[in-house]
Formats: sequence, structure tokens, C-alpha cells
Amino acid sequence: MTTTAPRNEQLWSRCDGCASLLYRKRLRRNLDVCPECGSHARLDAPDRVAQLADPQSFTPLPDAAARVDPIGFVDALPYPRRLSAARAGTGLDEAVLCGTARIGGHPVALAVMDFRFLGGSLGCAVGELITRAAERALADEVPLVLVTASGGARMQEGALSLMQMATVSQAIAGLREAGLLTVSVITDPTYGGVAASFATNTDVVLAESGARMGFAGPRVIRQVTGATLPEGFQTAEFLLRHGQVDMVVPRQALRGRLTALLAAARAGRAGRRRPVPRQEPAPRPAPAAAPPAAAGLERDAWETVRTARHPGRPTTLDYLETAFDGFVELHGDRLGADCPAVVGGLARLDGRPVMVIGHQKGHTTAELVTRNFGMASPAGHRKALRLMRLAARLGLPVVTLVDTPGADPGVDAEQQGQAAAIAENILALSVLPTPVVAVVTGEGGSGGALALAVADRVLMLEHAVYSVISPEGCAAILWPDSSAAPQAARALRLTAADLCRLGVVDEVVPEPEPAAHGDPAGAADRLGRAVAANLAALLDVPPATLVRRRRQRFRRYGAARFSEVVR
Repeated sequence: MTTTAPRNEQLWSRCDGCASLLYRKRLRRNLDVCPECGSHARLDAPDRVAQLADPQSFTPLPDAAARVDPIGFVDALPYPRRLSAARAGTGLDEAVLCGTARIGGHPVALAVMDFRFLGGSLGCAVGELITRAAERALADEVPLVLVTASGGARMQEGALSLMQMATVSQAIAGLREAGLLTVSVITDPTYGGVAASFATNTDVVLAESGARMGFAGPRVIRQVTGATLPEGFQTAEFLLRHGQVDMVVPRQALRGRLTALLAAARAGRAGRRRPVPRQEPAPRPAPAAAPPAAAGLERDAWETVRTARHPGRPTTLDYLETAFDGFVELHGDRLGADCPAVVGGLARLDGRPVMVIGHQKGHTTAELVTRNFGMASPAGHRKALRLMRLAARLGLPVVTLVDTPGADPGVDAEQQGQAAAIAENILALSVLPTPVVAVVTGEGGSGGALALAVADRVLMLEHAVYSVISPEGCAAILWPDSSAAPQAARALRLTAADLCRLGVVDEVVPEPEPAAHGDPAGAADRLGRAVAANLAALLDVPPATLVRRRRQRFRRYGAARFSEVVR
């Protein structure tokens, strides 16, 4: 709803749906839903809490949001100034409001996102606050209710914002294991890394009437594919027809539906009390290791991006021919498709059987088109998930090779549940009871990369890149146009050396001169030896310990920077 004039802003609002002029008090009585056309206005987090929670029952979590600037990002405006402006404009510390409450008399932990705060973007502090809300739900043995409104991961925090997708997903996995209900309420809009993680990997997914959700937004899809979007694309009703949400609920009925779900969960839990797993304390981080000297001198970030995209750079299939032995490819997601952008199967490394899964690009234009430039569809993510679970059943380690500009942004991918497919992979890797080593071999683009990179050890080839968004995409949003991509690449801290310093990557694997495309056999030998050495240290670790350590690894990204400020 928009207001007619500053002095009348408390009296009248104009509906964005039908343009009707509405008396503000009447609109508020109707929960900010237009009585003429039913259009749902966006709500800020405090108003949402007031509508859902029982009166006077909401208590904010005691932890204040941290003021973090983990990579020193600067575009037209320094990131700390953007944060200060968002705090002044919203009255909130961050893009989420977390606490405990009662809904219909049932105790819950509640996390409500606010789109007004930098587009509800997911950064380290947001991820940490939502994770602490989940941990509070676990400690209190109550359900977790998430209300999402977000444009995706926060570009200004680089790959560390991407890690929050895994951090929050792992917290939700802990609630699943404890038999505690998790519910997400999708509100308008919910996109990107939030849609591809905790918004869609809860037990129940409700969509408020008028909400939109997807992995890629409509503008991005049109720009990348040139496709004409179907009527109602990514709306709540569209999502319901394509099986991506449990129900669509008008705002007036939302509190009642939540109350019914919470009542059922409470009754079921009363009949089968189970012990809650002991909660591990948030780990205190060790200082980030400097990149190994063998990684060589650092190059300009934009030059590294161009090298990572070189058409002659070895692909997953190239490495499977050289660094591994006896590769037997397995196909299909068992649901009706086989995505050519993801390859996987059984192989041997130093004589040891392993499951290898990776993105596949190609070298020629024809190969790139056939493989969709390494951009996985939902079928590709589900094929990878099937192979991961098969490896766990067989007791085989998993090796993933990451080289993708991102997940498929097409219309078909959205219709088939791209966000949920990525979210499920992240969640599954969080609890996979077998060693996982991931190697970023070329481009590590956004959630499409993270879907194969939640691992015990994360390696990067010297001239690979790993980022929350492409430099061109970042430049188009925060600079005048995509011609500022070189500047954006430097600001995003996306090189192997950068990410090793930030603790996202454990080891930088040196490449032959001038880079892997100049000596593919030499690059394969170095990759194989690095993977074998890292796997060897994991093979005798008990599965429960592996999972616990993997969770601690991703948990520390938010906890460390949060505690640096608030303790």
C-alpha cells in the first residue's frame, strides 16, 4: 500500500493491487489486506509478530545483532554506512527479529524477517540470529516458526553470507532429529539463498496469499533466458500447483492454521517423549590460516575470474579420466530426468573406492550448450542427492568437484522446485554419515555451488573462484552497470587466497603454470594427491564425530563474527 501525501500518511493508503484509496484504520483492522481486492501489503517484522503471537507473549532473544563487515566491502557506499542507514530507517538491528512467543497458547521460537532492512538479505548476523532461535527451540523443546521475506544472500558479505545457508540448515536438521516441528511461512518476496535453504527445508511450508518465491527472480530469468514467463509465475498459487508448498493461507487465517499445526505437534510429542540431543556450544574460531606458500603470488581478482572460466580448463569428466581410475557413471534422479550438468558415479582414488559427483561444463560451444554450461537443474541436484545417500549406505567417501556459474535459472527449473532441491542437498550433506571432500575447480557460483560443497574439507584450485553472486550480477545491482564487474570481483573477496584467509576454504591446491588449462595432466595429478591426503585424515573418524565436526565448521562462520562484537 502506498500513502497519498505525507500529512495524510496516517489516515489514507492507496492499494498497490487495485489503486483503491483506503482508510488506514480500516486497513489495519483488516490486517493490511485490501478489503476491495484482497491484495496483501508487506508487513514489517514487528507488525507480523503482533499479528501472529499471543498478546504480550513475545520476548526477544537476549543477543543483540552484531555489526559485522567481514570483507570490507565498498561500492558506491561503504557497507557500514548502508547498515547504519537500514537501522535508522527500520528501527531494527538487523533483517530478522527473533524471540520466544506463544501462538494460540502454544510455545514457539519465532524468527521473522523484515524486507525493509537491505531487502531482508541473509548475512552473518542474520544467519546467527536465526540459528540461535533454532537452538533456543531445541533447548526449550518447542517448535520453530520462521517467517521469510528476503531477496537472498547478502552480497556485501561475500561467500560468508553463502555459508549461512548451511549454518541455518544444520540447525533445522538438529530440530528434525529431535522430533521438533519446523514451519516456514513464505511471505512476499522470498528469493535466492533464503528460498534455497531454510525457507523450504522445514517440515511444513505455508505460503501467505500473494507471496512470491523462487531461486532466481523474474528479472534475472528474463535476462538470462529471454523466456516469456507464465501467468502467475512464482506466486503462492503457482507454487501450490507445482507441489512446492503445503498450502496457501490468507493472512486472516494464518494464525489459526499455525495454531492447528502446533496443537497437532504438541499432542504427538506428548505421546512419544524423546531425549533431546546435547547441544554443542558454538565453537570459538581458530585464526584463519594463510594460504600455503605453494599457492604462489596472488593475482588480480578479475583476472582470476577470467582464468576460472577459461574454456580449456579441465572439467569433472577430465579429472575422472586422469586423477581417478575406473569411473562408472550412474545416471538419473529416479523421478523422471537425468541432468547433463551434473555427472557422478563410482571411481577409485589411490585404489580406494569413492563416490565422485561434479558439475560438468565442456570445452566447445556445443558441449557447453549440451551441458547447460554446468548449471544444474533440480534433476541434477536430486541425482547428486541420490548418489550421496547411496555412498553413505555403501560406506564410501564422497568427493565433489564444483564448477558452475550457478544453478539453472530457467522457467522449467523454477517449476520443478529449484530452491527446494538445493535446500535438500544442503540439509542432506549436513548430516551425511560419511567423509565428504569438496574441491572448487573452476567457478563456485552461489547456492548452485554450495549444494555440492557442504563438506568436511573444502579445497580450491589456485585459480578458481567461489562467490555469493557473479561479479557481473553484483555490479549490475550495486554499480551503474555490469561494466564495473572487475571492481565488484575485487570487492567480493572471491579468490582462493581470500577465502582461505576467511576460513571458508581449508587448502589451496597449486596449479601448474600458467594455470590448469595449460597443463591438464599436471593439474589432475595435484588435485588427486590433495584429495587423497585430505580423505586419509577423515577415513577413521566415527560417523557421528564427522557430522558433529561438519556442523561445527559451518556454525562458526556466524558465531565467530557475532561473538567478536557482542561479548
